[in-house]
Amino acid sequence: MSSRDFDPLRLDVAAFAKAAGTLEGRWPLRQFGRLTDSAVADALPADDGDVAWQARGEARPQRGGEAQVWLHVNATTRVPLECQRCLKPVEVPLALERSFLFVHGEDAAAQLDTDSEDDVLALTRALDLRELIEDELLLALPIVPRHEVCPVPLVAPESGDEPLAERPNPFAALAALKGSKPN
Repeated sequence: MSSRDFDPLRLDVAAFAKAAGTLEGRWPLRQFGRLTDSAVADALPADDGDVAWQARGEARPQRGGEAQVWLHVNATTRVPLECQRCLKPVEVPLALERSFLFVHGEDAAAQLDTDSEDDVLALTRALDLRELIEDELLLALPIVPRHEVCPVPLVAPESGDEPLAERPNPFAALAALKGSKPN
């Protein structure tokens, strides 16, 4: 089975690994709805931008057992996010390089995932590679996106405001109200 016989949207991971298959391509960034929901909508590229990706299957032989099923995934893109300093769009490059071990059954995956440093997933006959890549890109988003140097200087508070010491204390006004008793 050649690599072109594999559908990345319904990937049979076991067969892909056994064939040592490789796939690569580009998908429009707008096809990644959850990722574009995180972006600044007005700053999304007019040409949609894209996500470049590659996937490679591997069957690692094991002594006395069946081969381990591995999927190696790489992807890159650029996403406009809101800078947390200046609140303007900042284009953030995202890149991922991940390897996943696939095992039979959710229980085995959960158990092995807690005991192993490898990413472990349950084997499925129809993996949506685009969804897996989107999940990993979402995890790669920075917690606090920001420019190295903001393009617009940050605005300082106006100097015409009253200094803090000269402002009336709001609690003093409440104390005065509490102290006055109605007749």
